Amino acid sequence: MFRLALFAAFAAAVFAISLTGPAAAQSSDQPSGTITVEDSATKDAAIAVRIRDILAELGDYQDVTVTVASGIVTLRGTTLDNATATRLNEIAGRVEGVVAIENEVTETTDVVERLNPAIERFWERLKQLLAYTPLLAVALLGFAIVVIIGFFIARLRQPWNRLAPNAFIADIYRQLIRLASLIAGLVVALDVLGATALLSTILGAAGIIGLAIGFAVRDTVENFIASIMLSIRQPFRPNDSIEINGDEGKVIRLTSRATILLNWDGNHVRIPNSTVFKSRILNYSRNPERRFKFDISVDYGTDLAQALQLVHDTLEPLDFVLAKPAVDAWIVELGGSDITLRVVGWINQRNTSILAAKSEAIRLTLRAFEAAGIEMPEPTYRILTDAIGTAAPSLKKPGKPALATPARSVAETTDALNVEATAEQELELIVDEEREATKEDDLLNREGATTE
Repeated sequence: MFRLALFAAFAAAVFAISLTGPAAAQSSDQPSGTITVEDSATKDAAIAVRIRDILAELGDYQDVTVTVASGIVTLRGTTLDNATATRLNEIAGRVEGVVAIENEVTETTDVVERLNPAIERFWERLKQLLAYTPLLAVALLGFAIVVIIGFFIARLRQPWNRLAPNAFIADIYRQLIRLASLIAGLVVALDVLGATALLSTILGAAGIIGLAIGFAVRDTVENFIASIMLSIRQPFRPNDSIEINGDEGKVIRLTSRATILLNWDGNHVRIPNSTVFKSRILNYSRNPERRFKFDISVDYGTDLAQALQLVHDTLEPLDFVLAKPAVDAWIVELGGSDITLRVVGWINQRNTSILAAKSEAIRLTLRAFEAAGIEMPEPTYRILTDAIGTAAPSLKKPGKPALATPARSVAETTDALNVEATAEQELELIVDEEREATKEDDLLNREGATTE
């Protein structure tokens, strides 16, 4: 019993599926209006002839037959696709006198019939292409002329080198001219072909692709933009002594990707321009005057006024110390066993080494203090005990006994050693050799003033 019910359900489903195609075709685009009482075979024949003539003119319904009885149109045969078959309802329904439409047309499965239209379309497009060949040649010629003119203008040294602050910006101008010439050539070619509507599609696709590439190479784009900004602002020049994020050295060059330094150990340091642009740049060479400073401690009981004056008398006569800004010294801290003095002086770093000047100033100041009997304090330690009646002894770290130093005049303390900036000058020679040897594009202007 169960098997019989299952079979009946299956048969009903198959029957419903078989009726789906024709039912759908018959239910759509049926003619509207009232049905007349009269029935004429002559009228049916006229309707059939009219529909056959229309289908013959359309050309896609060679395998479709038309019969009419009592105003009911029956269509049978095959078409290339379902859309073409469905369109028959609309065509037949517009003929006067049609009461109903029975559309039994199906989609053909014949391989030859389905391939013939594709082959015909291919040959038709090939003929169209051959017909457009002269016009296409003219369009390509116009594109080539515009592009050649644009590239020729971009290759000129002037006016781009005069308009740009450096070679990098001039090259960007040239790239923009080349890009503009390509777009202009494309517009001319499409205008000749009468297909300028494609330009918006092409530019839209190029914009989407450019946006995707921009996200993919975001760091590269950021570095490129930073290179442009640094080449315009020129925050440093070749051979400037700078510090960037803790990296110190002399500037060799600024390229389109990185800033190259020669550090004090003679090694190359390449810093990406995006990092340089966002970092704090300390330029030691921007001004020739540079200050050195050091701290020195004296013992409690020292005549501080005498000590401060002795610093002035010792450092001011030195040849490498500038008169303006003047040497200065002051008290900065009272320690547990000493008093700290801070000493500052100024030099011309183009002639004097900052490290050598600081070292020599410390040496001469110490010698002057020793000559004046000003002692350097030694650290002391105190030990506290719980022993009753036992005094907590104060222990002093053993050191060398004070030497009886004969008094010296201040003039004797000014025999300074050589503090010329020979080391820095040697580094500058290395930088010049590097710049001459590598011949890379440099975005820095050696003579021009830096801009902020």
